[in-house]
Amino acid sequence: MTHALNIVWNPSEGIDLGFFIIRFYSLMFVIAFGLGWYIMKHIFERENVSVEKLDSLFVWTVLATLIGARLGHVFFYDWEYYRNNLAEIILPFRLSPKFQFTGYQGLASHGAAISIIVAMYFFSKKVLQKPLLWILDRVVIPVASGAIFVRLGNFFNSEIVGKETTSSFGIRFVRDQFTPREAINATQLPTPKEAYNAIATNPQFANLLEQVPAKHPAQLYEAFCYIFVFAALFFLYWKTDARKKSGFLFGLFLVLLFTVRIIVESVKESQGGFESDLGNILSTGQWLSIPFIIVGLYFVITAKKTTEI
Repeated sequence: MTHALNIVWNPSEGIDLGFFIIRFYSLMFVIAFGLGWYIMKHIFERENVSVEKLDSLFVWTVLATLIGARLGHVFFYDWEYYRNNLAEIILPFRLSPKFQFTGYQGLASHGAAISIIVAMYFFSKKVLQKPLLWILDRVVIPVASGAIFVRLGNFFNSEIVGKETTSSFGIRFVRDQFTPREAINATQLPTPKEAYNAIATNPQFANLLEQVPAKHPAQLYEAFCYIFVFAALFFLYWKTDARKKSGFLFGLFLVLLFTVRIIVESVKESQGGFESDLGNILSTGQWLSIPFIIVGLYFVITAKKTTEI
């Protein structure tokens, strides 16, 4: 099969410093949170809110994002497994059938969204002493920017890939097609890195590369769309009086971001979850996005101008 671009995607794990590897996925998270802190600093300064409270907001948001995303994956996408392996929800390794370090595989953005909203409720009451919608209308701006980098991290990890395609957008994800063990067994090379590189570049293993289909880079589609979500929120906050309409920016964020999610999900491979129980009409991600859009529309429609700025 001939692919118009024929891009073979087999990136390195990260930046090798010799004694330590900065993984691209982790780096994207660092950039996301760092940029978010910078954006909120300017928002706090504009609103005459003590920047000292920004450190607390940063900690609350980081913890809420990671814990919520983890629990979202567990309960929305893989509960059948974790219900029998409860310890692995919080442990980065498994003990059975043998010890294996797994890291925290699986993060769900819907879970992160719920957790951030809950965390902002307590932050607004205990630290900020402002209405919940005040912080939600503002924190969604850095959250939207962070979503861009999270999806770029997924792209570097060759995860959350799209369905097979013959279009010019197709990319051949080597690491998605072969597990590390499969790559080693197929090439008889000692490490996954060497095995993947051989499949991607060595003509000797051209037959293995031919087994890698071109798929939609759904992560890039999503990241690209999130740029416009962020730009819209950023513009409305800084250049209009939208920030004075309590709940408007928060609602708009929910509508835009999860509409993008529903659209892009149509070209994604199934991530599992409960979609089969509902007849595979929509993916799990699409089903989960619908309530967020409904809630978002409610806040957009009912948003009222407030005197507090």
